[in-house]
Amino acid sequence: MELESIPGVGEKTARALADLEDPEDALRRGDVLELSRAPGVSQGRAARIARGAIRHEHDDPGGFLGTDRAREIHRELLAVLEELTVTDYAAARLETFYPSPRRSRIEEVQSLSRAAIDREPDPDALAALKAVEPIVEPSDVRVRDRCLATTDAGRYAEARETIPELSVELVEDARGLAELARGYATVIAIDESFAGVDVDGDVRVRADALEAPTEVVPERPLAFFARNRESIRAAIAVHRAADLGTEADLDALEDGLDRLEADGTVAGDDELDRLTDAVDDLDAAISTAVGVANDRLRAAIRERDVTIEGADLLSLVERGAGVDSLLSRELATEYAEAIAAARERLIETLELAPEEADLASRIFGEEPTFPVERDEGAVGRLREELTAARDRRATRLKRELAADLAARREPAEGLVADALELDVEYAIARFAHEYDCTMPTFVEDVGFAIEGGRCPLLEEPVEAIEPVDYAVSEVALLSGVNSGGKTSTLDLVASVVVLAHAGLPVPADEVRLQRFEAIHYHEKSQGTLDAGAFEATVRGFAELAGDGAGSLVLVDELESITEPGASAKIVAGVLEALAENGATAVFVSHLAGEIRETADFPVTVDGIEAVGLVDGELEVERSPVKDHLARSTPELIVEKLATEADVSPAGSVEPGFYDRLLEKFED
Repeated sequence: MELESIPGVGEKTARALADLEDPEDALRRGDVLELSRAPGVSQGRAARIARGAIRHEHDDPGGFLGTDRAREIHRELLAVLEELTVTDYAAARLETFYPSPRRSRIEEVQSLSRAAIDREPDPDALAALKAVEPIVEPSDVRVRDRCLATTDAGRYAEARETIPELSVELVEDARGLAELARGYATVIAIDESFAGVDVDGDVRVRADALEAPTEVVPERPLAFFARNRESIRAAIAVHRAADLGTEADLDALEDGLDRLEADGTVAGDDELDRLTDAVDDLDAAISTAVGVANDRLRAAIRERDVTIEGADLLSLVERGAGVDSLLSRELATEYAEAIAAARERLIETLELAPEEADLASRIFGEEPTFPVERDEGAVGRLREELTAARDRRATRLKRELAADLAARREPAEGLVADALELDVEYAIARFAHEYDCTMPTFVEDVGFAIEGGRCPLLEEPVEAIEPVDYAVSEVALLSGVNSGGKTSTLDLVASVVVLAHAGLPVPADEVRLQRFEAIHYHEKSQGTLDAGAFEATVRGFAELAGDGAGSLVLVDELESITEPGASAKIVAGVLEALAENGATAVFVSHLAGEIRETADFPVTVDGIEAVGLVDGELEVERSPVKDHLARSTPELIVEKLATEADVSPAGSVEPGFYDRLLEKFED
């Protein structure tokens, strides 16, 4: 599939899509999730690209929605479905469901819809879906304590592309490696020629480094799982709640995520935590230990009576001795005890191992001082030992965890993708359950037949919607009282046809219909059109009459575009042309009688019948009655007045006045 052959894909977008592993397969499947991973392609943009690719795949010329009102119906239906989604992804994915005249596309989505209808959305799965987001590839992973080294320019370019997280350096020989080792904690030579080289520093020879990037940069898989941790956890919860089948080991994956911190470091290792805390708390712990020793010495000095003979005092002064010498002579035991307490406190606070405790003991010297002093050299050696031990353990744990998680990346991505697709199915299922939907049946007959249809675009609650039965085989006029539901019936027909051709369930007990080539829905005009607009409208119907074979045409009160007398003639002529070219049409009109008389063929007139007036409100039978010209609202009102006059004549009204008016409707 040529990328730029897809509608809406230009040169720039084609370059972005080319970065995907298999863009043609993603386009062929309409995979919004995969397409949105291309640089600069949002989910909404991905949905539009996917829709264009689907049309291309099914040789769909587009244009099924032939008018603004038809397109508006589609948008309103999508809004109803999208309101039932949990994730932004599912809402974007639903944008790829468009009405098509192509059997292959309709059947493709019908397969998904049938599976969705059989699902019973699980409340726990729906709750877990709130935290599921598409997988994100971290782009900011940089490791600065390691580098790759090579003598080959071609290998250099390959290394930069394969492992962008590390710096790549060109060297000439082993001396170059040694120089790098002075600036990096670890140097990884990727040339076989360096095997056996002996240089100072941590220099490793890995000729296979570019084939095993996870081993060289364990931060890569760790960053991936850290960035997507919550989404993967939520996807695991969705799979468990919805009992989705998967080959992934959910327990093992969850255990791996439990061992990972949000910043990509390893969690849950007591020894690493001990070493990390020891490095971080070293200075504070030493200060506390020094305080313990000083407090003990201070207390000992206060409690001890020290007597110094004059000769001894003179000798101390002459030798320049100070309090330290006095401590050594008079408080040697107390000092030793104070230092022992300091060492014990330090070892206990940092939970030092025996070999570390030996280094810690050297921080406090044997020679008495007050205040107690610490040996900075010994502090540095302990810090280096703890830091090295921490880094060695962290590196080993990172590699182990990275190796474990790297093998689970593909299953984890599948879990998230399946959870997001489940949200799409759940939205379809919830729509189907809420409106008691069924899958439509496409037949070779002309027209449509709807039984128990419920228009999903009405603002009233679903339970308050009255089911409607309506069928049209060729062209028909739909008559009825004002506010009787004529426009709602057109909306129902349009909704059913659009959903059916999108492969989705329809809100009805049963639906049979032909595969239409297009739907043209003309809503009621607001007032009489001027000459230019009137001419454009007539031209539009002329084109439809010529090229509208196999189309469904829905028109709401076309007579409003001009004078009633002229309107009846125009509508009659349009109906004649549509009938001749095999279109299916429903025209709502208050001039049904006049149009029928003007047309040169027997036009079917259906009626939404008002059965009466109750407290000034119309009581209507919502399902159109076949071959029946419905009575108008004025006729019903006059009939009501005539009946009331017969029961209780009004003295000021001429006898028989209402009956005379009523007879005019019967002429």
